[in-house]
Amino acid sequence: MPGIHANRKSDHIRINLEENVDSPWLTTGLERFCFLHQGLPELDLETIDTSITVMGKQLCAPILISSMTGGTEEAQQINLNLAIAAETAGIAMGLGSQRAAIEEPEQAHTFQVRRVAPNLLLFANLGAVQLNKGYTAEHCLRAVEMIEADALILHLNPLQEAVQADGDWNWSGLAQKIERVCSTLPVPVIAKEVGWGISPQTARRLADAGVAAIDVAGGGGTSWTEVEYHRAATTRLRRLTRAFTDWGIPTAESIMLVRQELPQMPIFASGGLRNGIDIAKCLALGADLGGMAGPFLKAAVVSSEDVAEEIEITLAELRLAMFAAGAGTLSALREPGRLTVACRYT
Repeated sequence: MPGIHANRKSDHIRINLEENVDSPWLTTGLERFCFLHQGLPELDLETIDTSITVMGKQLCAPILISSMTGGTEEAQQINLNLAIAAETAGIAMGLGSQRAAIEEPEQAHTFQVRRVAPNLLLFANLGAVQLNKGYTAEHCLRAVEMIEADALILHLNPLQEAVQADGDWNWSGLAQKIERVCSTLPVPVIAKEVGWGISPQTARRLADAGVAAIDVAGGGGTSWTEVEYHRAATTRLRRLTRAFTDWGIPTAESIMLVRQELPQMPIFASGGLRNGIDIAKCLALGADLGGMAGPFLKAAVVSSEDVAEEIEITLAELRLAMFAAGAGTLSALREPGRLTVACRYT
């Protein structure tokens, strides 16, 4: 019999695939920026270099398949399809929260993708709030070893938990516990929001705790309060979730705020990114990787080939954006003056 965690994960997959759960008014802020087009780029498109080293592994492109799922049989095939394609493309991948497999060990196989992706830069994942529910660095190590991960994501989702009838509401004292995990674990720890962005204050607190990277996961894409609206069993919860549909720091704003606060911190950008141009803008704003979930999830429910095609198109968009912006490398893309806020938007 599937447990409560598996049922919740099945709900999340179904809702994300069947319902419109994007923020209706809040945007990523990326539409405010456009690249200064270079009519004479002095570049050969075929030599555009998108390679980057992240956490000791060489990637072919700064693309991350953002954490999505695990803990159900459907999720197992989704994760395998994602991992096969990511391995071939030479990009990074995060898995969904492994709490289900920690508490229901028979679900562990739904997260295990190393057999099809031996070289993949792979991130384990647990909810940070579980450190207030009895989880320790030992549980974090179990999550890492379970999937032979290169790093651990501790995801931050206080608002999502707060609007769940069965959510975890106590977020006090977590910074010290995160610090203990960072100092104990043999792999780097990444802190990741899930769609409401990271503020400068939170970024500083996380850096002081010892995290190795921050995924801002800003607002403007999937609204997890909107997802929870579709799970809500009472009128009160439906009203509560709907009230926060447009809450959050837009992705573009969060990147800039965190980069200003922490000039040397590796930043991953996710939250509403939909194509390679979005990724290019995030890199130009100061991010090191661009993460997407929705487009890859829709492809992964079909096949690994569909995921591979989605990655190929995303990479082609990124390379062409770099070419037309006159940036032959990722470091050149980050040079001042690539972006302007003068473009029109609505």
